[in-house]
Amino acid sequence: MLENFTSKERVLLVGLDKGLRDFDIDASMNELEDLAKASGAEVVASLSQRRFSEDSSTFIGSGKAEEIYNYCEDLDIDTVIFNDELSGSQVRNLEKIIDRKVLDRTNLILDIFAQRATSNEGKLQVKLAQLKYRLPRLTGSGKYLSRTGGGIGTRGPGEQKLETDRRHILKEIDNIEKKLAKVEKNRETLRSRRQRSALPIVALAGYTNAGKSTLMNALIKDEGTSKSKEVFVKDMLFASLSTSMRKAEFNNGREFLLIDTVGFVSKLPTNLVAAFKSTLEEIKYASVIVQVVDVLNENVSMQIETTNKILQELEIDDVSIIYAFNKIDGLEDPVNKSLLNNYQPSVFISAKDKVNLDELLDLIYENLPYSFIYAKMFFDFDNQDKVNYFINKYGIKDVVYKENGAYIEGEISQEDYNKYKEYVIE
Repeated sequence: MLENFTSKERVLLVGLDKGLRDFDIDASMNELEDLAKASGAEVVASLSQRRFSEDSSTFIGSGKAEEIYNYCEDLDIDTVIFNDELSGSQVRNLEKIIDRKVLDRTNLILDIFAQRATSNEGKLQVKLAQLKYRLPRLTGSGKYLSRTGGGIGTRGPGEQKLETDRRHILKEIDNIEKKLAKVEKNRETLRSRRQRSALPIVALAGYTNAGKSTLMNALIKDEGTSKSKEVFVKDMLFASLSTSMRKAEFNNGREFLLIDTVGFVSKLPTNLVAAFKSTLEEIKYASVIVQVVDVLNENVSMQIETTNKILQELEIDDVSIIYAFNKIDGLEDPVNKSLLNNYQPSVFISAKDKVNLDELLDLIYENLPYSFIYAKMFFDFDNQDKVNYFINKYGIKDVVYKENGAYIEGEISQEDYNKYKEYVIE
């Protein structure tokens, strides 16, 4: 099939359909198109080939490569992007035949991450993934990719040209890993403090652009919330690569920590997952995971399974997952109730219009891995350290000071209830 679009850094997309039962070539190519546009390119055409195994030399076979050359000549194509990861020799051989810059899906995603990374940690993580991707391709990177200059596939932190000396790159990888190890040590310190606070941790996970950041802002938003507490939101793939953390409240007033993580996409590069592992592992320490799903997407099930697969790769298999089917404000037809039956527990929401968010909060609370007891306690002035303990640990706000001491009211763990039962008055 050949579909025509419009132009800029003019790009042709190429996909290989191996006839796998659980693979939808059209959905995958549509996603590749979105990724290409997110990188700043404009897609001119898209084609796919039905072939049960890839060609070791050119991935698609020399005959098809010649066809692609003709398409590129006719449509004035600058760059050809393949929907799978290519070896260095395949890139080199394809560029000889097609006489254009050739990129693969992995390089494209790395390029987008390089554009989006803003924090020092994020830049280091992306650069580490880029170096590990390019290291085995030093002799195989084509002449177009090895040139200095702009364009997709050539960007990285600082836009520096990679040294072709293998030892230099290995040394740089080692330096970056040492820097990231220091960052991870600081992260572990902060994580241990959070775990001592006893505040439940709720992590938002899911496909990129499913509305996680919009949901986070909706859940932390109240009249007293400043704009500075809101996280960055934009209708684009991988709008943010940083992990954000904010305090929010359940409907009963109990506080919890809300974490927003980097979005996922199918065929997420292995090196990228490895580089961002310490960031993504924040999900592992969550009390509950809310998988935010774009209900408007035609491939809802595929996106859910992709997210679940990545969570499994991160060895996250003992945390409750709640499915929040987002963007119902954009539905013309009634919601597909079968989704609720297939993925439980779940709820339909609109983060944008704040629809059913109370229902989502109740669902999260019901799925916390531990129970709480609502108690009213009294401490005389000789025991004010205990008042501070409960305030700091549980975020209790209902505190009344009287002449004889302090009354506090809120939810505490069964363990603390038993430990301080003598102070419970109700």
